[in-house]
Amino acid sequence: MYDLVIQNCHILQFKGQTAVVLPNHSIAISDSKIAAIAPDISAGLSRESIQAHGMLAIPGLVNAHAHIAMSLFRGAVEDVPIDVWFNEYIWPMESNLEPEDVYWGALLALAEMIEGGVTSVADHYFATHEVAQAIEQAGTRAVLAWTIFDRAHAKQQTKSMADFVACWHGAAGGRISTWLGPHSPYVCGRDLLAQMARQAQEFGVGIHIHLAETAQQVEQSIAQYGRTPVAVAHESGLFAIPAIAAHVAHLGKGDMELLQAHGVGVACCPKTAMKLGSGVAPVAAMRQAGITVGVGTDGAASNNTYDILEATRLLALLQKHEMRDPQSMPLVEALSLATRDGARVLGLNGMIGELEIDMQADIALLQLEAAHLHPRHDVVADLVYSAKASDVDTVLVAGRVLMQGRRLLTIDKAQIMRETAARRERLTQRLPERRIQTYPSNENPGAASSK
Repeated sequence: MYDLVIQNCHILQFKGQTAVVLPNHSIAISDSKIAAIAPDISAGLSRESIQAHGMLAIPGLVNAHAHIAMSLFRGAVEDVPIDVWFNEYIWPMESNLEPEDVYWGALLALAEMIEGGVTSVADHYFATHEVAQAIEQAGTRAVLAWTIFDRAHAKQQTKSMADFVACWHGAAGGRISTWLGPHSPYVCGRDLLAQMARQAQEFGVGIHIHLAETAQQVEQSIAQYGRTPVAVAHESGLFAIPAIAAHVAHLGKGDMELLQAHGVGVACCPKTAMKLGSGVAPVAAMRQAGITVGVGTDGAASNNTYDILEATRLLALLQKHEMRDPQSMPLVEALSLATRDGARVLGLNGMIGELEIDMQADIALLQLEAAHLHPRHDVVADLVYSAKASDVDTVLVAGRVLMQGRRLLTIDKAQIMRETAARRERLTQRLPERRIQTYPSNENPGAASSK
């Protein structure tokens, strides 16, 4: 007896470098996993069933780099340079955050992601106990990294991270993994990075870090250390363990070889890069070099949405534009970034990212009847270039239904929106002397201590 059967849907599967759609098939689920895929599985063989006639089943989408509680600052800072964005807005406003704020901000992002078919996220933030509680409640999957800066009370931060790993690693039925989250080489000194590498090895977890987001960061790293940020991270031992490198838009000589040789997963966030003018990651070149790349949204303060379909579309188009080559980033490759390759970046390959027997039943069902999806020549083209988050009808994680008929079943969106709206005025107050960190600028390149 199966736990659940999804009947009469079209199923997208990857076959090497191609994708196929199995028409009018059923998916049987038992013990959180896909137990069978066949043309017809009787509802009588299952405790529950979902009639999905005409819908498209795809692997749950993977957000490979995000700051989900930053949904609280969506639209609060626009049209400013990155140093101003950090120093005069984001880091002062984040100094207002209380743990309960982070909890509600995380839930707001999770509501949006579930509605957009995103089932897994690699999140990088603080007050991460509250983020984990939100993940547990929502029913999604996450790799959570506690952000740490190089400052006077870093010792207390590292203790908090250790407590977090002990409390939450493998929690929520295995849906939550914990990694360590040094923010970046430009605010974390090499000693702290090396300490994080040692601790991650001790705990048996990975590292999630921002690397080489802007050309200026690379220039400052070379001026300070004689090394690129990628080389600094490598020499600090961060690549000796599983690692997610976010952004990686500006690579120096030998950087790609380092990333590939050590199996570092790269998470590119195209919308943030475009908005902040920070530069386009060379995704096509990285993939050609054998580097695993996923797609992320970053935080809603810089990206405005947690929509992975949108981010995937932008990434594919940017690669074609930058390469001046319409054959760059073909359809299946683009879709793979948001699913099976994203799973590899999170260290969850073999568990999620594909609809195959014995994989976790993380599934999104999309309605295909909207005008923007007709006529239907190529379903993968529709997904990459036409589909909207609002086309997602039903979402499952580990076989549990989190949304059906676009109704969220595990969290109360109306309450979440009331709670986050009530915090808006307090959280957007700006007192620069209270900012949680200082972003190094041309005028103050060595600034990396809190005020």
